[in-house]
Amino acid sequence: MAPIAPTLHGRTGSAGSAGSSTPVVLLLHGGKVASHDPVRPWHLSYLRMVPIARMLRRAVGSDADVVLLRCRYRGWNGAERSPVADAQWAIDEVLRGRDPGTRVVLVGHSMGGRTAAAVAGHPAVAGVVALAPWWPSGTETDTMAPGSRLLVAHGTRDRWTDATLSHAATTRAERRGVTARFVSMRGAGHFMLYCSWRWSRLTREAVRDVLFAPDPAVRDRIGQSDRPI
Repeated sequence: MAPIAPTLHGRTGSAGSAGSSTPVVLLLHGGKVASHDPVRPWHLSYLRMVPIARMLRRAVGSDADVVLLRCRYRGWNGAERSPVADAQWAIDEVLRGRDPGTRVVLVGHSMGGRTAAAVAGHPAVAGVVALAPWWPSGTETDTMAPGSRLLVAHGTRDRWTDATLSHAATTRAERRGVTARFVSMRGAGHFMLYCSWRWSRLTREAVRDVLFAPDPAVRDRIGQSDRPI
């Protein structure tokens, strides 16, 4: 049996082009505490990121490449931290052949938010958008460099992950010099179905602010649509 490998989905024509400096939005899906079952395209944790990827592709157009990572395994798997190796591989892969200054923004849901925090120290990562992240106290949330950007959104009715831990991690990041913001999503649960248009807008605007803050024309164009995810 061939070994299981991570895969990338949705790369546009500029991805990997020699000398390209087109920024990259890398999406990281959720999962389980422990499982070595392979991630399948029909698993809900992966499927939840598909419409977010589509929304972002519509929003950024040719101004950025939007890529969805499908990890090898469904679980975090303790000290193995299975999705972290996959995300590190994905960052290196999307940067292959690009200009050294190419920026990457990570968008992670649930376990994907923890994965994003774990790889946020990569020099190409300009910011993280963490949606209902699974951030156990004292884990990977303190690696973002001063000057990078962080948006954390967490529902008040989330029964899967802890909004208070997310808020505390955001506060710590801000104290370290990260441009950090926490948004409490009143009435929302873990899977971002309630008021999905708000999740859509927050995600899109955070990506815009990370990648295009110096370019008001691009930033404003990306901020125009409020289609739900």
